[in-house]
Amino acid sequence: MFENLTERLTEIFEDLRRHGRLSESDVDDAMREVRMALLEADVHYSVVKSFTKRVKERAIGQEISKALNPAQQVIKIVNQELIATLGEPSALNLKGERPHVIMLVGLQGSGKTTAAAKLAKQLRGQGERVMLVAADPYRPAAVQQLQTLGELIDVPVFYKEGIAPPKLADQAYQSARKAGTGIMILDTAGRSQMDAELMDELSAIDKKINIHEILLVVDAMIGQEALNVAQGFRQEMPVSGLFMTKIDGDARGGAAISIREVTGVPIKFLGVGESVDAIEEYNPDRLASRILGMGDMLGLIQKAEAAFDQQEAEEQAEKLMRGEFSLEDFAKQLKQMRKMGPMGQIMEMLPGQMGQVARQVDPREAEDQLKQIEAVINSMTIEERRNPKLLNASRRRRIARGSGLDVQMVNQVMKRFRETQRLIKTLQKSGGKGLGRLMG
Repeated sequence: MFENLTERLTEIFEDLRRHGRLSESDVDDAMREVRMALLEADVHYSVVKSFTKRVKERAIGQEISKALNPAQQVIKIVNQELIATLGEPSALNLKGERPHVIMLVGLQGSGKTTAAAKLAKQLRGQGERVMLVAADPYRPAAVQQLQTLGELIDVPVFYKEGIAPPKLADQAYQSARKAGTGIMILDTAGRSQMDAELMDELSAIDKKINIHEILLVVDAMIGQEALNVAQGFRQEMPVSGLFMTKIDGDARGGAAISIREVTGVPIKFLGVGESVDAIEEYNPDRLASRILGMGDMLGLIQKAEAAFDQQEAEEQAEKLMRGEFSLEDFAKQLKQMRKMGPMGQIMEMLPGQMGQVARQVDPREAEDQLKQIEAVINSMTIEERRNPKLLNASRRRRIARGSGLDVQMVNQVMKRFRETQRLIKTLQKSGGKGLGRLMG
């Protein structure tokens, strides 16, 4: 996400830091580079023009002349103006009579059905009673896809064959009211373009039932065309927010940066991966921090909290305090870490120098290494995991064959495990301080 832009901006800021005092010429040069970086990232030209103008006006004014660290002050201004460009966060409208209805609309292939399931899972995790409605009878297997996802996340899916979407939505609404459902999410048919007949269908649904939110699902990978899609839908219906999908696959990120300022429609959610857990509530402060290479520690903490089981974490901490950290515990820690998401996403959320170093590592290689470590541990017997001292040369050769790797990899895993044990013993000698942090 934003890899290319982050790399360019980091280079520009590093160059600024090499200066002592900054002249107007220095600021001009930096803003020229920032302008080029934003345009290359497919940010809309009007947004680039407005953004760089605001930054330059502040950077050559009193804020810089009085700053003890002028370069850092410029970066601070860029961060503040980027947040302003990204727009204020906007929560879902969940007020008034229940069920609250959220209708997802968008072009074909934008990822509406998966977005509906992601949103349903997140809301269910917040304690809401949720119902999904399969209101796309046209795309082959659309209903089956939503039903499969509904089973996966344990959310009911309402569907009746042979009923037009407006009537289906009304029946689903009545069913949701009787069942005491809090939130109903409508997955509607995709449009190849601004299809008048299908647009009329959406309007008919809107008139049939009380809709609280109309979320336009937009594929970030289509770049500036996403802005035209948003403008087109907004002219036809009262779109209340955007759900931007495939953000993780967009190395440029121009659409996400431009769309709020150009269309005036707030972004409410980001789809950051293929799994049903890969959803983030839109937060401009944190997004700006990630774009500028400053990481996103709050987002990283939230991912960790979602992935780590509290009771298991407490049990692991107690084992650590007693010095009973085994290969079984090591494997559990790796499994929990992988539940946080792809390594590439985790690395880009690390702040400062730590993040810069992490981004130099190929996330695919890091992911492969974790899988290899798990494969080695899974090839051991329970007795071997609990008592690694049993692992003589013969056993290590057997484990290597079982994991499909070589003995050298088995030895590396054992080396990492011993290093972790040594770290734990060091922490124990210091009175156990830091063990809680180690456990996350």
